[in-house]
Amino acid sequence: MVLITSTFVWYFYAFDMLTQSVKQISPGYWELFVIWSSHFGTAVISAFIGASISIRMEKRVRFLYGWLLLEFFASFSNFLLNNPNLLSLLFTSLLIGTSFGLGMPVCMAYFRNSTLPEKRAWLGGLIFFFNGPWYLLLGITNVLDITSRTLILASWRGLWLLALFLLKPSEQFIYKSKDFSYIEIIRTRDFTFYFIPWWMLCLVNYLNVPTLIKSFGEDFYRISTLVEGVLAGVFSIIGGYFSDIGGRKRAVILGFTMLGLGYAALGIYPKSLASWWFYTIVDGVAWGFFHVLFLLTIWGELAHHAPCEKYYALGGLPFFLSNYLKILIAPYISETFSVYTVFSVASFFLFLAVIPLMYASETLPKRKLRERELRSYIEKAKRVREKFTKG
Repeated sequence: MVLITSTFVWYFYAFDMLTQSVKQISPGYWELFVIWSSHFGTAVISAFIGASISIRMEKRVRFLYGWLLLEFFASFSNFLLNNPNLLSLLFTSLLIGTSFGLGMPVCMAYFRNSTLPEKRAWLGGLIFFFNGPWYLLLGITNVLDITSRTLILASWRGLWLLALFLLKPSEQFIYKSKDFSYIEIIRTRDFTFYFIPWWMLCLVNYLNVPTLIKSFGEDFYRISTLVEGVLAGVFSIIGGYFSDIGGRKRAVILGFTMLGLGYAALGIYPKSLASWWFYTIVDGVAWGFFHVLFLLTIWGELAHHAPCEKYYALGGLPFFLSNYLKILIAPYISETFSVYTVFSVASFFLFLAVIPLMYASETLPKRKLRERELRSYIEKAKRVREKFTKG
């Protein structure tokens, strides 16, 4: 759990430093294209490479040690951002993207292998809940200079590398099925039925950011984003617990429905503060569900008893590519189309995304669902018997 928490915090902190440095040089479109294509392209490629290499290793813990050490040294590349130029930004973006992508699937897979299905989503919710205070704490350091922030970033990664070394985690999971190729995974029915909605969700979420800022202003957007972050942290635990009891599929459909209603409200009343706050609340609640299920839970469970690193590598594609499109394409969408059109189309696609989910299989083992249903039935029967016995 602490490994995943520290990984997300490290990446977003480093990504924020890189983004601010890019803004300082006021690059043209093609310079932006080169920088961010390098960053997200290497993140995706290294995720595929890391997943493929780690599966062949007898002890994946060694891979984790090497990866954390790479991130530790990659942190120092941010010293180059003191005097940013195209070459320094390009080198830093490549190194950060490679470092994060290389270990991300292995880190997620280790979480899958170390948790029980009936508690996996709830534990994943705890991870995202505890991310919040660290983001806030590190966010306070934004006022510091690049050198100080770089040392904080390197110390952060070094601390967790030391913690992992002292904890000495061991692998207790033995795969009972063969490793699948990426093509075989993509052709899997259930993977496709979950991947398509996840892809649509990421596109809608990130491509609409400039339009949201255009409608209500950047200051108000930052405040609402902070509120969403708090709600997402709280509801990641609630959503995880709910999906452990009722299944992943129900929780995902509920999240899509809530978010679709939020965008529908913005599409009808795009200038209303009431519709904005309604969207902010349902967006925070829905993403509390989505963080747990789409980032940590579903892809690993779709692998069943096979290695799941490649599933997580593919599942991370929409996250990387939608962020990439947000930077290069989304601003032009907000300038070309009206807010009514953008939000209405977003709502339509989110409701449309529910259709594949209706045909997807539940990833939580049916045996666990039946056990919970039987336990609930027994408890109700006991209460009824006690009621009539006392009467």
